[in-house]
Amino acid sequence: MTKLALNWNDYECIDAGNKEKLERWNDVILQRPDPQAVWDTDYHAWDKADAIYHRSNKGGGFWEYNKKIPEFWTINYKDLKFKVSPTGFKHTGIFPEQAVNWDWMMDLISKENREIRILNLFGYTGCASMACSMANAKEVVHVDASKGMINWAKENMELNNLGNKTIRFICDDVIKFVLREKRRGKTYHGILMDPPSYGRGPNNEMWKLETQINELIRSCIDILDDDPLFFLVNSYTTGFSSIVLSNILNLSFKNKNIESGEIGLPITKNKLILPCGIYGKMTND
Repeated sequence: MTKLALNWNDYECIDAGNKEKLERWNDVILQRPDPQAVWDTDYHAWDKADAIYHRSNKGGGFWEYNKKIPEFWTINYKDLKFKVSPTGFKHTGIFPEQAVNWDWMMDLISKENREIRILNLFGYTGCASMACSMANAKEVVHVDASKGMINWAKENMELNNLGNKTIRFICDDVIKFVLREKRRGKTYHGILMDPPSYGRGPNNEMWKLETQINELIRSCIDILDDDPLFFLVNSYTTGFSSIVLSNILNLSFKNKNIESGEIGLPITKNKLILPCGIYGKMTND
């Protein structure tokens, strides 16, 4: 199954191909590498990019600016507002394809007539955390190993006027945090995670998806409420298929509704789809 983020106004994937993508972020046009876009493209609008990210053969890369653009700006998704900023590692602070998951979680949370607690692991800049809080989750716990990402998420909280909501920001290794929550007897109605292929915690803890994803999911199940709302896993790891993720979730959750597939963005030029990772989710339906 493929889920598409179709409800954007401030974001657009104009074209993709030749391992690049051309995007509109409000009124700023960015060109960034995308290893999935291996097909050919030839489009006159590519020369209109305001900034182009070039990968370095030594790792990382740099931005080439064709015009002066702000260091950061904001875009809206429905009632949500997020900070956008071109970073030195290609990203902008938002994965726009994840809007399909924001919509799904917000719909589930808003329909509940009980107090909902949400845990967001590898929370990045907090777009999903803001979505869950905006849907009136009683508590959202946002965990990330990067202090810089935590600070960015706090900025998004202020942009959305959610400072009066209960959002906790935790800079920690996710597995250590989950195990501590188990010892405390804390549970959550919804858990989501977006684990990287590789990473390090704040104390240099090593993370490797293929060797630790089973342990993390098992540990999270231990702190999932007895009447859960959802469990969601996203992945951008090359070679980690939605079938693999579906198998893991089916073995982890007995007699639960499991759905998995790909997430994508519609390409304006030719109505093709840009693949943007996979998802796997459990609901209590």
